[in-house]
Amino acid sequence: MENVLDVKETQIAIKKLKDFFENTLAKKLNLVRVSAPLFVRPESGLNDNLSGKEEPVSFTMRNYEEKVEIVQSLAKWKRMALKLYDFKVGEGLYTDMNAIRPSEKLDNIHSIYVDQWDWEKTISKSDRNEEYLKQVVEDIYEVFLETEKYINKLYPFLTHKLPDKITFITSQELEDMYPKENCKKREHNICKEKGAVFLMKIGGNLKSGKPHDGRAPDYDDWELNGDILFWDDVLNQALELSSMGIRVDSIALIKQLKHTNSEERLKLKYHKLLAQDKLPFSIGGGIGQSRICMYFLEKQHIGEVQASVWTNDIVNKCINENIFLL
Repeated sequence: MENVLDVKETQIAIKKLKDFFENTLAKKLNLVRVSAPLFVRPESGLNDNLSGKEEPVSFTMRNYEEKVEIVQSLAKWKRMALKLYDFKVGEGLYTDMNAIRPSEKLDNIHSIYVDQWDWEKTISKSDRNEEYLKQVVEDIYEVFLETEKYINKLYPFLTHKLPDKITFITSQELEDMYPKENCKKREHNICKEKGAVFLMKIGGNLKSGKPHDGRAPDYDDWELNGDILFWDDVLNQALELSSMGIRVDSIALIKQLKHTNSEERLKLKYHKLLAQDKLPFSIGGGIGQSRICMYFLEKQHIGEVQASVWTNDIVNKCINENIFLL
């Protein structure tokens, strides 16, 4: 085989890569695959509000005049499912999450179509600490390392990219290191130096008065969350592969809703259950399927590993650069 994957070979490699990663992740974290919704009722409070600025795609069921929303992620639905399906402490679930995010600005790593593995695991109250969070991150990083060994053995021309260990750093420590840079430049700098980073504590204001990045106030505990970031040599930039964290308890929920002036959400069914501590304590996250394929198969554009819609300018640019968009 030549030192490049053509379109058909890429499709075959994507399937092998996804199957291996999914099965290894499930075994490592003790997860069971479940079915998940593509849309939810707005009044349920189950849709992910992301940074709070995005407008979800919605439609009305014509025969019933009821509105539903396409999910933006399954961050809240998964925690409800842990309760409804009676998952015990140490047990978890994962699913294929497909979403449409029409507010995305299209580029090499952003598409309006989102595909990721969403996972969630029941934990005990005593597990709500930084040490436990780091242990889970290290477990997930081992899955990445095993995946790299697997795919590189199948396609020996692919390069070894990941360091042996992932580096942990908080968003405040990163701001202290690069006080004059914006958040994306800080991520670029630390990932280029370390190769693989878990950037912790995202959502709350830093000393500068601004958060490192926006986070919804009602799923991650901003003191116990973070992003897995890898350095991508092909793109010459930091690439976010996963956003995850220990979820809010009633105290963190109310604190973060107050911080974002979102206390009206406490009227929603999901938030009422959270505020009354009637949902399991949990940890969870999303892992980008297409981005993993981009990273390990050394692709220049996310459109090489997923079928989506692109502007004419992007299509023409990719044609000129000999990039085949699916």
